[in-house]
Amino acid sequence: MDHEIRGHRWEWAPETVYLGGGTPSQIPLEALGRLLAGIPGRAWAEATIEAAPGSLTTERVSAWRDMGINRVSLGVQSFVKQELAKTGRKHDAATVASDVALLRGHGITNINIDLIAGLACQTKESWRASLDWIEQIAPPHVSVYLLEIDEDSRLGLEVIQGGPRYGARDVPAGDLVADLYELAVDRLASLGLARYEISNFASPGWESKHNLKYWKLEPYAGFGADAHSFDGTMRQANAESAVDYVERWRRHDSPVVETTTANLSEERFFIGLRLAEGVEPLKEEWQHWSGPIERFLEAGLLETNGRRLRLSKEGILLSNEVLQEFIHA
Repeated sequence: MDHEIRGHRWEWAPETVYLGGGTPSQIPLEALGRLLAGIPGRAWAEATIEAAPGSLTTERVSAWRDMGINRVSLGVQSFVKQELAKTGRKHDAATVASDVALLRGHGITNINIDLIAGLACQTKESWRASLDWIEQIAPPHVSVYLLEIDEDSRLGLEVIQGGPRYGARDVPAGDLVADLYELAVDRLASLGLARYEISNFASPGWESKHNLKYWKLEPYAGFGADAHSFDGTMRQANAESAVDYVERWRRHDSPVVETTTANLSEERFFIGLRLAEGVEPLKEEWQHWSGPIERFLEAGLLETNGRRLRLSKEGILLSNEVLQEFIHA
């Protein structure tokens, strides 16, 4: 990935940087320094690294800060020991609290905590326990994701097939998962963490600047296996697997395997409706999407003030069904 970054023709200076996917926090500091050195600037408005709880050390955090990293996203998933055991995670709540204290002690206060609703053995009581830890730790940003059940993961396939492995039979039903999400929305709001995107909550001013660029269709450059880029008009996708990505590099081939023209009107709805502020359709867009808009307004899944359109409380819980209607409608 280092070679790809250094070979990139920068037509604009990046304001934000995001190191994500896998465990970038485990990248050796020397290699990480070389990687970041290839990106123009150093005083980025926001530079995030994803980290697994328990992987932080004083040396790493100090070096990250000196490299320009000013935001850390911790993949906590849960603060409950039984739920963590089902996911194979080895950290506990005390580990997360210690990591947060370490980050703050080095001046990194922009911290995100990832939680997952729908883990095996999860109940309303255990979910409230995780939310209690959020109150105690008081991060300025929290992401709440719903467990995805699909055949691309071992757990998902086991759930679909009705098998016993990976805690599949202990995964809560869909209605309970929806209840857990709503509990999180209310509890986080009481802590001053407002939902600004379907899965993301923040104190005022602490919203993820980098992710907002995705949702507002601003240009970004992606590097590495399965990375995507967008220049405002065209979208590019790199080779999906690390093996293919490295093989293409060894052959001196471009890592890009797909280039498509973005349908900005379509994407403005499909992506923009994820935001709590919704979208402000143009006159021709109101007409083009009149079918699904009217249908979802009548069903109470969308709401409007006459200018802006956004998902309702009920629409958020059925967002996949709503959003897909704005593709080739």
